[in-house]
Amino acid sequence: MEQVNKESDNQSRVNAELKNLCDILARAGYTLNEHQPHTIGERFLMQNITTPSGQKVILLGTDINQNRVVIKATSDPTGKKEIQHEQACRSLLHTINFAYDTFTTPEEITTWTEDGYLISVQQFIDQESSFIERPLEEQFEYALRAFKTQESARATTASHYKTIASTFGIRQSEDYLRLSQSFLETQQDLETDQGIQNTCQETFKLLERNKDRIEQYCGFLTHTDFVPHNFRIKNGNMYLLDTSSLEFGNKHESWARFLNFMTLYNYKLEKALIEYIEHNRAPEERESMQLMRLYRLVEIITYYSNTLKKSADDLLSLNKARVEFWHDVLQAELRNERVRRDIVESYRITRDRLRSQDEKERQKNLH
Repeated sequence: MEQVNKESDNQSRVNAELKNLCDILARAGYTLNEHQPHTIGERFLMQNITTPSGQKVILLGTDINQNRVVIKATSDPTGKKEIQHEQACRSLLHTINFAYDTFTTPEEITTWTEDGYLISVQQFIDQESSFIERPLEEQFEYALRAFKTQESARATTASHYKTIASTFGIRQSEDYLRLSQSFLETQQDLETDQGIQNTCQETFKLLERNKDRIEQYCGFLTHTDFVPHNFRIKNGNMYLLDTSSLEFGNKHESWARFLNFMTLYNYKLEKALIEYIEHNRAPEERESMQLMRLYRLVEIITYYSNTLKKSADDLLSLNKARVEFWHDVLQAELRNERVRRDIVESYRITRDRLRSQDEKERQKNLH
């Protein structure tokens, strides 16, 4: 019942936001689409556990010339800070003088405040096909190019850090260990299954023993949520949609997030990227990447453990299955093995059976 209430409360809030924003946007020459996929499904559960995140709505619409646009709007103070942070990151991304290459980002057409709302309108990037639908070779080339782009920006001097300190987050080995410890404390507070807690504690000890390896590859531009729904490809260019998740940290953190995602969505790409690292980079890089995978897996287990108190019925069963699945992946990765495919397929069947229709509709627009 609690999940139903939270979901209902969220939908009521979103409906009120849409009503208010529809009039504001109309006066500025923007029309909202009738269907808004980013306001339905499990969106109400999403809450970052490593950085502050506020309430905002992401809407699709058209301008007066029928050009498609993406609109981000919020009346929440933390949400406003998040949008402003994203704007600052996007601006700095294109001006830092110690990067050899940078990402392309959608143009911000306009931004303004009205009736308590901060509104940002951006260019909609239409892509020929989703990333997952592209041939494996294309996926590999685009992913590798993106990782190399991130690696091209490395902060090595005091002036570099001074340039980025007030905008991008900076994580060093101590920060990764601190966050990992906070994941363990959260799991303890949530009374997560003791077997899962034990595995995560084992992981933390491994990270602690390899602190120097983590530190060795810090200082690079990385993206903490580098997955297909945060970028689009058009005319051969990759457009980064979410600049707020950029930070300077371990260069393999974005690799780790991407590889963990591909464990579920394209294990052949996961395998190809791991083999690339093994054949073309120093063994120390392979070790660093594995440590970052383990760190991110403990994070996702903690994330889904935290959703259980907000869930009921099928969604509760689904989130329990997610915790168990990512625990299986973590156990395999601790052995430096890939999780068995029958475990993945069994989870996928469970996930698809338990997802709501709204969530299935939302997912169509993500990858």
